[in-house]
Amino acid sequence: MTIRLLLADDQELIRQALGVLLDLEPDFEVVASVGRGDEVTAAALEHRPDVALLDIDMPGLDGLAAAAVLTAQVPGCRVVVLTTFGRTGYLRRAMEAGAVGFVVKDAPAAVLADAIRRVAAGERVVDPALAAATLAAGESPLTARERDVLIAARSSATVAEIAARLYLAEGTVRNYLSGATTKTGTRNRIEALRVADERGWL
Repeated sequence: MTIRLLLADDQELIRQALGVLLDLEPDFEVVASVGRGDEVTAAALEHRPDVALLDIDMPGLDGLAAAAVLTAQVPGCRVVVLTTFGRTGYLRRAMEAGAVGFVVKDAPAAVLADAIRRVAAGERVVDPALAAATLAAGESPLTARERDVLIAARSSATVAEIAARLYLAEGTVRNYLSGATTKTGTRNRIEALRVADERGWL
């Protein structure tokens, strides 16, 4: 059986090299290759791959958002996130988006090929060390509003801007930021945002 593959990575050199590498496998066929997250679903609908390899950092839609759209619109295509970011937060969000595999780009080619075959056979494939770290990070202690406020703070917005965007009082925003800072064990909202992001709480 030939496993049909879709590759999505914004770095053309990496995408082409990965395509050449995977085409060397006798049971793989790269049927589509795109450089933007918002091109993934259309390519999958046109070429009907069995497995899509998605990078996280892409223009248009990031790989996690693209995975969610792809799994909803092309449920027969299994998603593997292939990324340089081996962080617990990315793993948690990738699985929530419908990915069934998570492989870091510095893994040996044989590990990637094995992951593709296992995912195509219906298995979930995740680096064991990363899975253990994700479990150790635990569930998010943040409330939905603390999460919303931290996400709004990503753009370095002021308290007043966050309050206006979320239709909250400035004092309420300060309280949510203080709660998020306490729950993440950090000193300020920038550190709280970093910790929450790394742990997959956003």
